[in-house]
Amino acid sequence: MDRIAFITGVSSGIGYGLTEAYLKSGGRVYGMSRRAPDGISGGPSGAFQFKSVDLAKLEEIPGAVKELLAGVAQIDVAILNAGILGPIADLSETPVAEMQQVMQVNLWANKVLLDAIFAIGIPVAQVVGISSGAATGANRGWNAYAISKAALNMLMGLYAAERPGTHFCALAPGIVDTAMQEKISKMPEDPRFDSLERLRSAKGTPLMPSPQDAAGRLIDGIAKATKYPSGSFLDVRSLVKRGPGG
Repeated sequence: MDRIAFITGVSSGIGYGLTEAYLKSGGRVYGMSRRAPDGISGGPSGAFQFKSVDLAKLEEIPGAVKELLAGVAQIDVAILNAGILGPIADLSETPVAEMQQVMQVNLWANKVLLDAIFAIGIPVAQVVGISSGAATGANRGWNAYAISKAALNMLMGLYAAERPGTHFCALAPGIVDTAMQEKISKMPEDPRFDSLERLRSAKGTPLMPSPQDAAGRLIDGIAKATKYPSGSFLDVRSLVKRGPGG
């Protein structure tokens, strides 16, 4: 699979797992995150290129993108994976400033990233925004995270309408054992937020695979996503099981 992938949030979790999988299959990865991923290097062929950037600092993104992608002729898939959880609390308990921080990384950074890539003029075959089931279910406590992922779904749909030459989708990866899940597992129990208990019970079971184990399923889902209308919101769990029309 000689594919060229642009991936954000490569230092850990899903982004790390996808980076490893693409490189092992012979692809090239251009990665961005605050920290460089441990154990992944460009190697003799330079198959992995990395640029450190804090995606919360929107003004730094265009320059970082231009530097990282200098000389790149095309991108087969751009995976907008980086994101933060934010507070799990009732809306009435959550200051707008805290919600704005989540929106900055989970939504607006992705707009700036896409605008920067397209401004360079690099053809992009597919854009995948890593979304969440939280985008469609109003589970108490998920406030800023759920709102940001619902908005990300719409962002993908709107870009799809503007750029018919690129296939866009928002893809929910299912539950994966990432730093976000580790944070959730350490939160105190609160009867108001019953969805957290379901996640805690899944940790350490096949229902919550590691990023490395989930990467193959995600890459399969990313490939199958192109069979659906551009701008769709898809869940990898049903996508991989059924496929289009299944």
